Amino acid sequence: MLARLFLLLLTCWLGCPVTSFAQAATVVIVSSERSPAYAQVAEVLLRELDRGGWSRHDVLQLTAAEWVGAGVLRPKLFVALGTQAASVLAQGTPQAPVLCALLPRSSFERVLRSSGRKASNQFSALYLDQPLGRQLELIQLALPEARHIGVLYGTDSKAQALTLRALAHGRGLTLQEESIEPAELLFPALKAVLADADVLLALADPQVFNSSSLQNILLTSFRAKVPLVAFSPAYVQAGALLALHVTPGQIGQQVATMAAAVLQGKALPATPLYSQDFSVAVNEHVARSLGLTLDAAALRTRLLRAEAAP
Repeated sequence: MLARLFLLLLTCWLGCPVTSFAQAATVVIVSSERSPAYAQVAEVLLRELDRGGWSRHDVLQLTAAEWVGAGVLRPKLFVALGTQAASVLAQGTPQAPVLCALLPRSSFERVLRSSGRKASNQFSALYLDQPLGRQLELIQLALPEARHIGVLYGTDSKAQALTLRALAHGRGLTLQEESIEPAELLFPALKAVLADADVLLALADPQVFNSSSLQNILLTSFRAKVPLVAFSPAYVQAGALLALHVTPGQIGQQVATMAAAVLQGKALPATPLYSQDFSVAVNEHVARSLGLTLDAAALRTRLLRAEAAP
């Protein structure tokens, strides 16, 4: 009996023809790949659904590669984790609403463009990156004397320029901006931005900020005495002053709340959302080198209070 059960579970996991169990799944989680971040979000979702009365046996987990050969599934909800998972679901004909998570806004919008879809209550998202207003609020809390914000736009992030300008203007800030085309070098634009910037704001654009460019950006900004405010704690470990980010656990909690609402008969939000919860990371060594004393927990609390204020 145990051997038969193991064989059944193994068949599902390897993406062989879908069993009646898979076809009866209430929620299908499609992950771009097997990685700790995706696994953590999925585990939080499973735990919270279990607390809400749905069994873990009602949830089927697949990778994006396995989804392609999974056949027709008709759950009540698909959860796509990461850009690749969102893309394969967007290109297909899922028979239920799709909630995309663990991808930045620019990636979700690229998925929409490539698939010809529009954001709706049938295909929505919970963004991984942080709203621009929240990022500017963090800068003003941590660096109240900063007035000139340096920004580098790539292909994905330049669509945010008008919104960022309006938000900055409303806060009495000015932007030092440069756009980088795919064939252009990063360094001249970086030098131009840093010449008049008090702080460099990193937007989640892989053309600009990636594993190949990060160290050069950090070194150049450090020499110019312009701190970098980033979107990942890994960047803080590498030398950025601050990062405003959301953890997989925080994403998992909000995905679970949204999933439970769908299972109770409500629709996904037609307009994608940013995470309600978030974290702040501080590089204390960099802060000290700039003559600053920053407390990550205190900054997060002040941000939460500012957003809760009427």
